[in-house]
Amino acid sequence: MEQFIAVCREGAQVEFSHDYCRRVDKSRQLVERWVDEEKVMYGVTTGFGALCTKAISKEETAKLQENIILSHSVSLGEPLSIERVRGIMLMILQNLGQGYSGVRLELLEQYRQFLNRGLTPWAPGDGSVGYLSPEAHMALVLIGRGKAYYQGELLPGDQALKKAGLEPITLSSKEGLALVSGTTSATAMAALGLYDFQKAAKSADIVGAMSLEALKGVMNAFDARVMQVRPHADQGDTAENVRRILAGSGIIEKYQGHRVQDALSLRCIPQLHGAAKKTFRDAKETIEIEMNSCCDNPILWPEEGSQDVISACNPDSAYVGMEMDSACIAAVSLAKMSERRNNRIIDESLSGYPSFCIASPGLNSGLMIPQYTQAGLINEMRGLATPATIDNTPTCCNQEDYVAMGYLACKKSGPMAEKLEYVLAIELLSAYQVQQFVDPEVKRSPATQAVLDEIAKHVPVLKQDDFLYPYIVYLKDFIHSGGLIRTVESVTGALK
Repeated sequence: MEQFIAVCREGAQVEFSHDYCRRVDKSRQLVERWVDEEKVMYGVTTGFGALCTKAISKEETAKLQENIILSHSVSLGEPLSIERVRGIMLMILQNLGQGYSGVRLELLEQYRQFLNRGLTPWAPGDGSVGYLSPEAHMALVLIGRGKAYYQGELLPGDQALKKAGLEPITLSSKEGLALVSGTTSATAMAALGLYDFQKAAKSADIVGAMSLEALKGVMNAFDARVMQVRPHADQGDTAENVRRILAGSGIIEKYQGHRVQDALSLRCIPQLHGAAKKTFRDAKETIEIEMNSCCDNPILWPEEGSQDVISACNPDSAYVGMEMDSACIAAVSLAKMSERRNNRIIDESLSGYPSFCIASPGLNSGLMIPQYTQAGLINEMRGLATPATIDNTPTCCNQEDYVAMGYLACKKSGPMAEKLEYVLAIELLSAYQVQQFVDPEVKRSPATQAVLDEIAKHVPVLKQDDFLYPYIVYLKDFIHSGGLIRTVESVTGALK
């Protein structure tokens, strides 16, 4: 996962190993031999989908591959982000480089150069049930068609290639089909979304702990003995995180016995955060398997003595789709608890602090409306959390009468992660602003103080109403970049 993120977001260079090249060349030799022998191979010597009964002569095999790219480039709407398209290209290299697809190394080298030179195909993101159309738009650039981003400009594909010092290629047998088949787009978007979900979950531990401290919470609910009798690893890890974040807090020490137990949005942090983290961890395991799989169809089995071409359904996106549907539900759960903790801070009757964390409520609204923003964001998240994989619309004259719909399950994870980060940012803003009303003589935990000191460089303490938008955006970026986690871990060591 970390290597994937480095390529997508940080521009890490991609190289092919000797074994990678050997696998690709070995499977390519099979395709060329079988095309000469006019062996029946789906999508190579036959048509596609419901047209699989139509024979294609060996003279027409190259034209067939160009045709699939042209005819399948029909996704619509807003383009996929550059990081998503980079991720899809990387997953195509992973998929086709397993050695079961029969494409030329020359084809894969072109995508490798796209990644390394910063050339990114333009691909609309709406209208896919699992794969095909976005990948086809991307493949247009390989042949000098379509559009691509290069050095900040959106250019016609042929011009982008020329500026990057590349030439268009001519697709050969099997290659058009291989470029658009597989779980490559779903897996790439899932990996990006999941990476942000996992970072947000750890950030939620930090923000939740800061709210617990500001609200004079009791630590009984985080006792290791409680975790021992319900031994879910992620629950125990979350409780340990909170204990470490709040270690050395004078506030926690002073108010430890002042109530029997806290409200559930504070007391149940280990249980809910832990359940979400387990969901994300399970999804990561599935996605990393998918990243290192061949999800092509047909596959070419190249081993001597059992060489074969096998039509099956490895491009099915149910694995990653179901995992990301579950991950999106977990993200909403983190958000709904964050909003409730935030509400406890800004509600005078619950916190004992001035309403909306402002000294003169009435004349000033303080942090009243950011909670509305949380409510609106969570409403949107609940809509997005409706599982995509429960849907089914048969396609291709019922040749594809079951459709996984994993594409949308993975695509929505990006906006879901961003909304979760904003919800947490608003809670963090309240946990920061309320500090002006917390007894200054009682020390905060060293981890909390490190966060407060960092935020204070960018966000003022509100004495009267101010333009809040830039502060929320800064805090969201602080979470998204991992800055919040790094600040705390500089005090606590690595959190779990």
